[in-house]
Amino acid sequence: MVGTSLESFDFYVFAYFSAFFLGPLFFSPLGEFGSTLTSFLTIALAFVVRPIGAVLFGYMGDRLGRRATLLWTIGIMGVATGLIGMLPTYAQAGWLGAALLIALRIAQGLSLGGEWGGSILIATEHSSPVRRAFFAAIPQLGSPVGSILSATVYIVMTQVLSAEDLAAWGWRIPFLLAIPLLAVSLYLRLTITETPVFRDVVAEGRRDRVPFVTMFARRPLAIVVAIGAALLGIGSYSLMNTYTVNYGVAQLGFAYQDLLVATTIGGLLQLVTIPLFGWWSTRIGSARVVMWGALGTLLITFPMYFLLQFATFPILVGTMIIGGILPTMAWAALGGLMNDLFPDHFRYSALSLSYAIAATVSGFVPALTLALGEATAYA
Repeated sequence: MVGTSLESFDFYVFAYFSAFFLGPLFFSPLGEFGSTLTSFLTIALAFVVRPIGAVLFGYMGDRLGRRATLLWTIGIMGVATGLIGMLPTYAQAGWLGAALLIALRIAQGLSLGGEWGGSILIATEHSSPVRRAFFAAIPQLGSPVGSILSATVYIVMTQVLSAEDLAAWGWRIPFLLAIPLLAVSLYLRLTITETPVFRDVVAEGRRDRVPFVTMFARRPLAIVVAIGAALLGIGSYSLMNTYTVNYGVAQLGFAYQDLLVATTIGGLLQLVTIPLFGWWSTRIGSARVVMWGALGTLLITFPMYFLLQFATFPILVGTMIIGGILPTMAWAALGGLMNDLFPDHFRYSALSLSYAIAATVSGFVPALTLALGEATAYA
């Protein structure tokens, strides 16, 4: 869970940063709307390259091992995030800073392509079959933990730094914090042993030469199911933690800190609900929990955004909580469902690519929602 928390922290730091600072700092010549849209597209860029990372690290995970692959993914992510905190802005170096930012986002996206699948397999392949659905939910705690940590950092910063200092140099601090977090994550991952399941695959000579090809040949329908299930959880998280924060500040007039507090409260509750939904998956099956999560999310999405137009702060918190918790049904059960869908000898590739494709689509949710809102005058 520590590794997924760092990955999530890095992602949400960039998400919060893009909503408020990235546009003016790196894309100011494009104007207010253009710079905001470009900043959201920069988020999407990391998602676009994730399938490439999934193929690369999926191959490594199915051929070289789960543990070794996860050391690579966390290392690349941590270094790239730390370097973002050292970039020159447009005012300091023109478009050079933007170009370097894009390059580092590509590195982040590649590493993310192999992180999630490996984390799920480390958790499930060390556990008994009857408890795998529960343990598959544990790495999913990394998302709310990362969201809470990143939001807390920004809340503290807005209290101790002026707006001028935050825009001038304070925005770099969260990215630089990734460096000590990386050291802790690497230390913990070095203590993890290879999974018994992968050791059996090696001992029995069942490793595929090209896992990516094998999974499409043997499990095409399962891949479609896995992508659909992943879309629900990732898309909802992307919408709630990126676009909704920007929408609440820019269009509804809420204070930046209020949105982060609401997000943090929702994240704290998810630390309880995710394990509960994981336990529920062991009772009724991961597929059913995903189905209930999909239905609940579908029912509340439009009423939630309608209420936000008239929201006081308590209503804002309530909608952010409901809008965050219902998708965690599918989020918590996702790893268990995917683990059941694919055999062990190409499981890393299948989990990683299915999740990465869903993440690629979800990465455009904030930009598409912003463009739709602008076209309709946020009616």
